[in-house]
Amino acid sequence: MKIALWFGTETGNAEMLCEDIEAELSGDHDVTLKDLSQASAAEMDPSVFYIFVTSTYGNGDLPTTAAPFCDALAADTPDLSGIRFAMFGLGDTVFAETFNNGSKVLAETLIKCKAQMIGERGLFDASSAELPEDVAMPWVESVINDVASVAA
Repeated sequence: MKIALWFGTETGNAEMLCEDIEAELSGDHDVTLKDLSQASAAEMDPSVFYIFVTSTYGNGDLPTTAAPFCDALAADTPDLSGIRFAMFGLGDTVFAETFNNGSKVLAETLIKCKAQMIGERGLFDASSAELPEDVAMPWVESVINDVASVAA
């Protein structure tokens, strides 16, 4: 399966997590990695499954590397019918009112553009005792299984 890992990050944590996911998946899948600051909806391909990983920054905002991508989607509302994606958010429940809001906003914006979200949004809490990869890897495996069952 072709998988694109697109990340939005402020401090590098989402990028590092995507590198870990890429290492885990690259043996069985054709995986690419891209910073959302370098991405556009025009390059999205229905033959590729997209996994977005983004943090939440400031007052529940997307990080500066992801905000322009999301803003362009919201302004242009391109038709992303046929695009399938999953969303994983990095957040901290210390900020309860905005916990993982960045990933929520990006997912909702993609859905408004008619992209199809597979599975539930994965959520990491930096206040937990877990490492991001320990939460993300089982979630990724579940999402990949969901994609395979939808394709079958």
